[in-house]
Parts: sequence; structure tokens; C-alpha cells
Amino acid sequence: MSTRFTKVVEVMAALRAQNGCPWDRKQTHESLKPYLLEEAYEVIETIDQRDKQKLREELGDVLLQVLFHSQIASETGSFTIEDVLDTLATKLIRRHPHVFDNDDQSRNASTSEQVLSQWEEIKRAEREAAGMTQSALEGVPKTLPALLRAYQIQARAARVGFDWPQSKAGFDQIFGKVVEEIGELRDALAQVPTETEPVSHQPSEREAIEGELGDILFSLVNLARFLKANPEDALRRATNRFIDRFHLVEEQATEKGRSLTEMTLAEMDELWDEAKRRLQRPQPDTTPQLGDRVP
Repeated sequence: MSTRFTKVVEVMAALRAQNGCPWDRKQTHESLKPYLLEEAYEVIETIDQRDKQKLREELGDVLLQVLFHSQIASETGSFTIEDVLDTLATKLIRRHPHVFDNDDQSRNASTSEQVLSQWEEIKRAEREAAGMTQSALEGVPKTLPALLRAYQIQARAARVGFDWPQSKAGFDQIFGKVVEEIGELRDALAQVPTETEPVSHQPSEREAIEGELGDILFSLVNLARFLKANPEDALRRATNRFIDRFHLVEEQATEKGRSLTEMTLAEMDELWDEAKRRLQRPQPDTTPQLGDRVP
């Protein structure tokens, strides 16, 4: 290992030592779970902000979590950070025979699609050797955000051919499915016996409504995937745009000496339109999305 990496490993060990930091010494794999998730999301946010200096810092925070878990494991004799690195290197080499293997057949994986197909075949063989289930959907964490999990599940199914046709006809079918699911939600809402609000307090009716709403979201994920867009990224950026515009609406109201609670909806809509005009939508991000990369 490099001198810098060795130093940070030694620092982590010192923090966990008898005379180290009381907080660090108290942590376990379980207690650190929320921090790992939080740090990963902070990296994503920094990438969205295109802040390269902050990205360097946030990536360090993610690496800290890897070092932390590895140090805890080494104290019980489970594994060390060296074991983590060796396992990763071995996996990368095994799953990229088109780069590291001189076999002519492996060298045929010259496109992203061919690499993904080869990657899935290698993972299938690994699961078979380990006596694991052979489902093509295996390996997608249940703890992923729901939109991202749906996206990855659909992508896994698509890699074995269970997908909409990649054509204009396929797009029309997916779009039609979205419209169909919206219609089914409207039908479910029509069954709610109330004239004042479209919400049922009966568990069976609410379950039906939520089921139809879930079908809409799942079909929209399919549409996003067909359009080569990641739905998690799309929704996160849409939410960020809403926040930026709403902040500007609040600023405009303050400039007028008004509070939003004092304004009519029509007045707020006018401020909203002005906020949209001032905050023009940024140019599309050309960074490869999750679906374009080997998982």
C-alpha cells in the first residue's frame, strides 16, 4: 500500500485503540450503517453540484466508512483492509476478462452491451458455484430507494431479454402502459364512496389505490429506462429545481413586504412563473447514468 494509505489505516487503528477516541471505540457495524448511507448521498449531491473540490472531500468520507468497518472486522479476526482490497482486485480482474484475459473469445467484448452480457454470465457462474439462487434479479439490495430499486430490477430483467422492444413501437407500448395505469388509478378512486375527498379510510380501498399508484410509478420507471434516464436522478433534480424556485418565490414575496400565507394562490402562481423564468433549466448532464455502467 502507498504511504498515504498506510498512514490513514494507522490513524483509524489508533482511533479504535485502548487510548483512542471514545466515540470511535464505541461504534459497531450496525451503528455505522446510517453514516455510510449519508456519506454516499452526500457524494451524489456533490456530483450534482459539479463541485470537484468538495467531491474529493466527500469521497474521503466514504473511504473513511470502508476503513472504519475494516478496522472493526480486523479486531475480531474477520478480515482486514488488505483483504478487502485483495478481494476487490480479484473480482475486477475476474469480471473483466476482455481486459485481463488473453483468450480471443473474451476479447470479443468490445461494446458496452457485450460487456454487460459477459458480466451477467460471469455473475451467474459465481452464484452457481456458491450454490446461490440463479434468478437474474439476484443482487439488487432491498434497501435501495424504491425508484432506484425498480430501475435496477427492470434493468436486470431486460438483460435476459424480458423487456419492451427497443423501437418506436416499444416506446408507444410503454407510453400506453403509463396511460393505462393512470386510468386504472382513476377507476380505483371512483370506487371511493365520498364526494368531498378522493381518499378512502377503508384499508382495502386504500390498498387498492396505493397498488394502482405503485403500478404508475413502476411503469414510469420503465419509460425513464427506455429514454436512458435514471428516474432517481430525474426526481432528485426535479425536487432540487422545485426548492430553488420556491426559495425565489419566498424572496420575491419578502421584497414585496408580503408573506406567502397572506397571498392568494393566483399571486403565488405569478411569482412562481417569474421564478421559473429567472431560473432557466440547466443544460442536460452528459455524465453516464447508472444504467450505462457495469453494476
